[in-house]
Amino acid sequence: MYLQVEKCIFVKKYSSMATVIIMPKQGQSVESCIITEFHKNIGDAVSKGDILFAYETDKASFEEEAPVDGVLLASFFSEGDEVPVLTNVCVIGQEGESTDEFRPGGETADDAPVKETTTQAKEAAADVPAEAAAEPKAEAKTESKAEAKGEGFGVSPRARHLAADKAVDVKDVPGSGPKGRVIERDVKSAADAQGKMTPLAKQVAAETGAAKVAEGSGLAGSVTGKDVAAGNPVYGADFEMKPISNMRKLIAKAMHASLQNSAQLTHHLGADARRLLALRKEVKAAMDKGYPTNITLNDMICFATIKALKKFPQVNAHFMGDSMKNFNKVHFGLAVDTDRGLMVPVIKNADDLSVQGLANQFKEIAAACRKGSVNPELLASDAASFTVSNLGNYGVEMFTPVINLPQVAILGVNTIVPRPKDLGDGVYGFVPYLGLSLTYDHRALDGGEATRFVKQVAVEIENLELDF
Repeated sequence: MYLQVEKCIFVKKYSSMATVIIMPKQGQSVESCIITEFHKNIGDAVSKGDILFAYETDKASFEEEAPVDGVLLASFFSEGDEVPVLTNVCVIGQEGESTDEFRPGGETADDAPVKETTTQAKEAAADVPAEAAAEPKAEAKTESKAEAKGEGFGVSPRARHLAADKAVDVKDVPGSGPKGRVIERDVKSAADAQGKMTPLAKQVAAETGAAKVAEGSGLAGSVTGKDVAAGNPVYGADFEMKPISNMRKLIAKAMHASLQNSAQLTHHLGADARRLLALRKEVKAAMDKGYPTNITLNDMICFATIKALKKFPQVNAHFMGDSMKNFNKVHFGLAVDTDRGLMVPVIKNADDLSVQGLANQFKEIAAACRKGSVNPELLASDAASFTVSNLGNYGVEMFTPVINLPQVAILGVNTIVPRPKDLGDGVYGFVPYLGLSLTYDHRALDGGEATRFVKQVAVEIENLELDF
């Protein structure tokens, strides 16, 4: 038995009255989260239950609430920072309380502003081992040897360690410590300036010496290994940047909105295609004798789908949020591939048409789409009550079509493949099967009725009768 924990608030209580808020661990596989927004600034009064900050993983977004009343004394990260789970994020307490002891890693010396020589000396002492500090001449000799070896002159051990971890070249980092010494704070600033890097990006940068990338394509703008490789002159000339078309932008926006604003699920089912293939042969024979219309497999499948929609009106509908718009007529959308991108024109009142009339309408509107002369009103997603997308001609055996909202479902048609079937009396044989993939909005349809509908489509295909 598994117990589901929806949310845990992680805090640390210290000897003082301060309360430290820790980055929660959202699931076993999450190692870090990105802070997307701070709702409180340092110095703001905080009440228990107030939203402190919002954060996200690669799958979901969350908000962290204040567990106590008080004042936000410190926050150790900025918006956009990727923070390891269980790391101190901020501190709530009373005005005047110190927060240095709560800083992640306990590293506070390098974070203090450089105001005077005595402060710089303290910073240097914090970065240099005690025995080295006691023997300044020996230290100078050691640094001279390091400079001769190219290991970095005037770089504190902690700064050098952090530079290796952040893939920062200390030779390019100006130092703010005593006598221009590079200390940890300098490396942190340089790392922030070059952008957050994934572990792979750091490895690629260290191995190839690639140029710095200010902004990456990863989560929250993090620099990925691909970004680093692209910024390397050795690899950077093997691609070309092309702007996408307005049509592609519209398609991208619609598809993204569809997945963001609905609960989509896909059922896959096969239909015996022997009857369909037999009818196709009859059509070809009739055309040889003068029949005027080339009725394709797609025309027959759509004709069968319309028959099924009349028996399942809840699928021939729009989901409006708090209500359903059930259509009395079938306004049939068919995805058409064009040079300008995918278009989904609609055939109004398709249930009034014969299979011959449907085939002629499909050919006319597909030609209009490819010529760019189709009526824009026929391309609106709310113009159709149901859509079919057929990838069978491309040999696709299974796919997940995306719903054109506010429609409640879309049927994907796959290629025909041979599969074993019980032919009766213990005899099995290979039968051509047509794959059907129904994606539906689970907010509008339950799994049972969605399954019954796609099964009805299969039944209509297997028992299709044409009058031509």
